[in-house]
Amino acid sequence: MTFILNSQNVFDYLVEKGLFTHSEQPPSKIEPLIAKNFNLLLTFANQSKLLVKQERLNQEGKAAGEFVIEWKIQEFLQQFPSFNNYHQFLPEVLNFDVENSIIIFKYLDDYRDLMDFYTKEKGFPPEITQEIGTILGTIHRDTFQHQEYQNFFTQNSANFNQISHLIKGLERVEPEIFGLVPDDGLKFFALYQRYDSLGQAIAELGNAVIPSCLTHNDLKLNNILLQKDWQNASNMIRLIDWERSGWGDPTFDLGTIIGSYIQIWLSSLVISNSLNIEESLGLAMTPLELLQPSIGSLILAYLNTFPAIVEHRPDFLQRVVQFTGFTLIQQIQAMIQYQKSFSNMGIAMLQVAKTLLNRPVQSIPTIFGAAAVELNRFHSSAV
Repeated sequence: MTFILNSQNVFDYLVEKGLFTHSEQPPSKIEPLIAKNFNLLLTFANQSKLLVKQERLNQEGKAAGEFVIEWKIQEFLQQFPSFNNYHQFLPEVLNFDVENSIIIFKYLDDYRDLMDFYTKEKGFPPEITQEIGTILGTIHRDTFQHQEYQNFFTQNSANFNQISHLIKGLERVEPEIFGLVPDDGLKFFALYQRYDSLGQAIAELGNAVIPSCLTHNDLKLNNILLQKDWQNASNMIRLIDWERSGWGDPTFDLGTIIGSYIQIWLSSLVISNSLNIEESLGLAMTPLELLQPSIGSLILAYLNTFPAIVEHRPDFLQRVVQFTGFTLIQQIQAMIQYQKSFSNMGIAMLQVAKTLLNRPVQSIPTIFGAAAVELNRFHSSAV
């Protein structure tokens, strides 16, 4: 890849790709967006917007290939027209240049990311998570155990390896780590290795992974868009950033998104040396009870859309809860890597993760609240 995208050449590039002609007006505004890739937001005179993204190169001068994975979703929709209705809840991708690792999206200006909505609106309407659960259940149900779709997504792609990669990093602390993390970051590794049952639970979870359908694999709240006028919208939700998607385990997707809600609770803890963990959890500015209706709405909508999953996976809810704890472990590692810290909040997060991973069945009422009673109906009907 020799072409490097910038604000000066982006419009000529779009003309070259046939998206515009030289006779058309160039964008009235070009804004670089802070992200892991090089992103440009282009605004045109008619107020339409495009998002043009180019993958950054690694030390070997190569792109990671994440946009190839993103584009594969579009190729899937092209190859299997029966999935055309999926366009209404996926990103609008206009072009992909594999040679230069450039992908172009229609910018969805009438949407906002879900984390932004929760942060500013201070509310958690269950109607939103009901729609998310329905969409996710639809994707998993429609692709579940379908050999032709599995062949499409597994050809020339890496295996589902998030869990094995994490386990390998936690199994043994090498001497090099002392130069990579701050002193308080080492507390995490010390605590983790002290809890033998936690490592055993994660290893057991890794062995229980069953890739069986199309999965997003990065369903955090920033990757879910909500229509600004969502109460009157027909396409309320869009799931974006499919750069880690593939043929995976459906319980991982659910655990990831539920873990994002648990992180809202944990990030609002009142942390003080005078309070123990239990007292801090009880004094959270965003109590878990406030989030439970949304989490419950999510899982019930999913199971109403895809009830057969519990017949195939009798341990379905157990694995979802464990992956929720797994997501918290991932978040702790991200905090250590990017923020160089492992504070009392991280310790609280580790304690909750340990409970979810070691005692998933007992944790179901804690995570799902009142919905836990209704969840028994699905498991009773599957027996």
